[in-house]
Amino acid sequence: MSENQQEVAVTQEAAKESRDVLDQLMKPEVQQSLTVLVENLPKLTEMVTLMTNAYDVARSLATDPVFLGDMKNSMGEFVKPVTESAKGLASAAIEANDRVQTTDGSVGLFGLLKMLKDPNVQKTLRFSQAFLNILNERQRESK
Repeated sequence: MSENQQEVAVTQEAAKESRDVLDQLMKPEVQQSLTVLVENLPKLTEMVTLMTNAYDVARSLATDPVFLGDMKNSMGEFVKPVTESAKGLASAAIEANDRVQTTDGSVGLFGLLKMLKDPNVQKTLRFSQAFLNILNERQRESK
């Protein structure tokens, strides 16, 4: 294929695409949509300006090392009590497991009654009772 034939083919393709675009523009629904867009250009311009400003602010914050450091510290302060509490519970569970492994005695009736006076046992029993009541209520509602 010669260079001249290639140029003719490219020109014909461009002309076909132009006709396709013109055919699309002649459709009434496309003209109506264009009219609505033109009528709303001031609003669209305002929206794009606001979005651009928001993007610029977000980008500047995302690249600001001082802001990122402050956010990191803030998140650390927020998460620190939760992690310390979880670590405390985990260490208590490990220590309790170690104690159980070293003792062979069984818990008798009087030992159980004595344990029932412990405030932590009472709190756990109340929680367990409330949790089971909620599960029962939800089970009845789902039927």
